[in-house]
Amino acid sequence: MNAIILAAILGVVMMFSSVFINNKSTYKYIAIVGMIALLGVNWADTYGWRMFDIDTKGMLNFSRYGYFFNTVCIAATLVYLLLSGAAFEKVGNYTAEYFALVFFVLCGISIITSFNTLLMLFLGVEIMSIPLYILTGADKRNLKSNEASLKYFLMGSFTTGIMLMGIALIYAATGSFNLDVSRANNVMIGTTVNLSILEVTGCILLFISLAFKVSAAPFHFWTPDVYDGAPSVFTSFMATVIKAAGFLALYRFFDAKVGFTGVASSPNLGVDWKLMLAIVIVLTLLAGNVTAVFQQSVKRMLAYSSIAQAGFMMMALFGNNDMAKEGLVLYALVYSLATIGIFAVLVKMKDYTFEGFNGLAKENPVIAFATTIFLLSLAGIPLTGGFFAKYFMLASVVKTGSYLWLVVVAVLFAAISVYYYFRVIQAMYFKTATSESPVLAVTVPPLAQYAFIALAIAIIIVGVWPQAVLQYLYF
Repeated sequence: MNAIILAAILGVVMMFSSVFINNKSTYKYIAIVGMIALLGVNWADTYGWRMFDIDTKGMLNFSRYGYFFNTVCIAATLVYLLLSGAAFEKVGNYTAEYFALVFFVLCGISIITSFNTLLMLFLGVEIMSIPLYILTGADKRNLKSNEASLKYFLMGSFTTGIMLMGIALIYAATGSFNLDVSRANNVMIGTTVNLSILEVTGCILLFISLAFKVSAAPFHFWTPDVYDGAPSVFTSFMATVIKAAGFLALYRFFDAKVGFTGVASSPNLGVDWKLMLAIVIVLTLLAGNVTAVFQQSVKRMLAYSSIAQAGFMMMALFGNNDMAKEGLVLYALVYSLATIGIFAVLVKMKDYTFEGFNGLAKENPVIAFATTIFLLSLAGIPLTGGFFAKYFMLASVVKTGSYLWLVVVAVLFAAISVYYYFRVIQAMYFKTATSESPVLAVTVPPLAQYAFIALAIAIIIVGVWPQAVLQYLYF
């Protein structure tokens, strides 16, 4: 509850700060201080200290897991502001409002990590999504940004309607928006569950709407254009923290509704949930990895790779065991940090193509080294955090004892991803710049370079000792 209320308050504070402060650079420091405060109160809430103690009438259910996932999202956003906050003022004239929208997004995420009714799920998703439509079109001088914002808004509105229809059908079948009540009304028979046609249809519609939010195939088609058209500094936020929150919403909903997790099928309707989910995972891995191979823009390649990463994260929903639960948190943290890092480098580049990275190691070896660690982590190479993140996802599927072919397919696609990530590394270290002008568009000060190195070291530490993160789930 601390994070929900304080995030909303800080968003309002950032909005009004533009009235009293004219220096755009000051907004970044106000936002960083606010983010540190938000991280602190959420951490305090985890251990029982509450600034706000409000009776939510069972609509919110605060758990240690939800608090910790919220901490991961806030911490990743803090890193994002530290590395890329200065780029906000280059997007447009409403710098303070951009920071305010980030806080409003975190307010929605804080609701998603603790929702216990379908209405709170809807509110959390919408509070998180609406500011993103604005941020996507923040660069009003860029037609691609305007087009991306319109496309994102129209598709988001359409999927919101699908979500509301799903919620209505589930309510018609169970008579309640509460997840616990809905689960109690289900009739368990061995390893299967009898669901009415209304509830099955409602679950499918909700899955479709949330799959859109996390860019899972075949609902991923908006992602490359929106990510490519949005200002790069905001694409970083959309592809990381937002995606992680969407997966938690999926996990919490279908864990509570039985749906995909814990059961194999709904026999009366012939719905094999696990098979359907396995097909979605394979399609997502296929669409993301294969298409990323043929991209010439690093930014667009990262957009497709984010789809591929979503395929791995979907395995947590398939597994629904301790490995999946721990792995989802670890994956959200490691993937967010690595992607935020690579996009922080990208916004400093003159050219977003692969050729634009030629000779970066010679010009700035520190930035090139940090970028290499970020890419290795995204590829899942050992000794980086991405290795254990992918390992936990694969192990969660193995632990179920079914659909083991899914693990083989995922490993093959992970091998494909190494190719397009290593293309950037090859350009930085083994190719020379096509012109004598600097590769970077701006000079990176020493303090910023230290921040990149610190982030790279943090990813390596998690890759060597993942329990440094996971222990906080239990202690």
